[in-house]
Amino acid sequence: QVQLVESGGGLVQAGGSLRLSCAASGRTFSGYAMGWFRQAPGKEREFVGAISWSGGNTNYADSVKGRFTISRDNAKNTMSLQMNILKPEDTAVYYCAAVGTTAWNTIYGKIYDYAYWGQGTQVTVSS
Repeated sequence: QVQLVESGGGLVQAGGSLRLSCAASGRTFSGYAMGWFRQAPGKEREFVGAISWSGGNTNYADSVKGRFTISRDNAKNTMSLQMNILKPEDTAVYYCAAVGTTAWNTIYGKIYDYAYWGQGTQVTVSS
């Protein structure tokens, strides 16, 4: 069992930056691929990006590619999402998620891939 807690959300102007963090507790952080998802009001939860267990492989949604960067520190049991050049359409609740894996470099991009979820953190981008 892994417990995930997001932090770092807030209100920012368009063009600004935010850094979200996801802290994991419970079982060892290693052995889990991680991902970020978001859900805007009235919309379905969508994939933002993902990172492999090794941290060496990442993938991003086209809408955030080049602006967002995912990283992880397995020694500290944390994952981060650096968000730059934020746009009003990035406004959403952001969730981190984890899935147990034996595949060192595999990334997972589907909601149903993930077994563990945080409670979410609100990101609001004003125009």
